[in-house]
Amino acid sequence: MSTIMTTPVRPVVRAEERREIRVAVYAGDPLVRAGLRSALGAGQGIALRDDPGSADVLVAVAGNEPHRIPAGPARLVLVADEPNQAELWAAVERGLAVVVARSEATPARLLRAVFDAHAGRGDLPADQLGSLLRGISRLHKEVLEPRELTLSGLSPRETEVLRLLAEGYDTGEIARRVAYSDRTVKNILHGLLSRFGLRNRTHVVAYALREGLI
Repeated sequence: MSTIMTTPVRPVVRAEERREIRVAVYAGDPLVRAGLRSALGAGQGIALRDDPGSADVLVAVAGNEPHRIPAGPARLVLVADEPNQAELWAAVERGLAVVVARSEATPARLLRAVFDAHAGRGDLPADQLGSLLRGISRLHKEVLEPRELTLSGLSPRETEVLRLLAEGYDTGEIARRVAYSDRTVKNILHGLLSRFGLRNRTHVVAYALREGLI
């Protein structure tokens, strides 16, 4: 009887799964910053960066000045004890994904927070999440609603036009359905293209679907 030799099949790993997560650290206290870098630098799959602008994730200890946290494309892991609403909003403006209590900021917890943030998984303590949601509700009622905007950043009529466009209707059909002029519909679409830096109607529909706007 002959023996069939087989070669073990290795799992295919995509390039984005192999790449290390680029992590930058921000802290006003140099000793705290050095401690964070030491804790994170020991983790597998982590590549420390000095420039937050070149990082995927920024780990920051804000202290009493969250507005000093560098703004940029990185997702933010905030190390803080019970940040107030103003501090939370400042962090949200800088890409907040995860909040870690100072008392829980062990190397293992920080690494898990970095991987969660990089994967797009948000993690806020319940009381801070409640504070953030109350702030969002107030923002909607006091700022967005009077300007006919929603939390998506679109006005109700922009959302309606986008939905109809996604369903395959042309400008004239959309205008008849929503009782606007053709020119108004064209202006709405032009405004969306300009605001989001998109190329054409197909691109704006794809963007809206991808971002969950419609």
